[in-house]
Amino acid sequence: MPRNLPICTLLLAAALSLSAQQIDPSKAPPPPPPEAPAAQPGTTGAPPPAAGPAAQPIDPSTPPPPPSTDAPDAFADPSEPVFDPLHAERSMDVGTFYLKAGKVDAAIERFLEAAHYEPSLAKPWRSLGEAYEKKGVNSSAIEAYKKYLELLPTAEDAKKIQKRISLLEEKVEKEPTKTAAH
Repeated sequence: MPRNLPICTLLLAAALSLSAQQIDPSKAPPPPPPEAPAAQPGTTGAPPPAAGPAAQPIDPSTPPPPPSTDAPDAFADPSEPVFDPLHAERSMDVGTFYLKAGKVDAAIERFLEAAHYEPSLAKPWRSLGEAYEKKGVNSSAIEAYKKYLELLPTAEDAKKIQKRISLLEEKVEKEPTKTAAH
């Protein structure tokens, strides 16, 4: 039994050390360390601080900044698609929430944003078709559904979407005669 005593002591000491490292959420974090004062011109000492913004943590809820126009390989058109699957997925989630909440215009914006961030993804186009259909913009719904089927021709719901397209096309054909009669 005496051989186990040092092991127990070590385990107890490690547990106490770990508990001392825990962060108490009820206490405010300590203030950041003060920055060193900048050296006066003409004096020797520390080099001047580096130019540019201070390092900030990355916030995944904000989209990436547009490419710099100074770079030689920068895109000429800022509306070109950008591959960013994280923001595409988030835009889809928010758009789906808006669509369920009845905020169709906001949902349409988010689905278009998702398609911009991940152009090869078919899911935003299907959801966009649903949103346009809910809003009553049938011609845009048809275009979105066709883009969905173009990107994912083997979709499980391809027959269902094709049927929706046919019904919407019939509605679009009837719309001009309906407005001309009034």
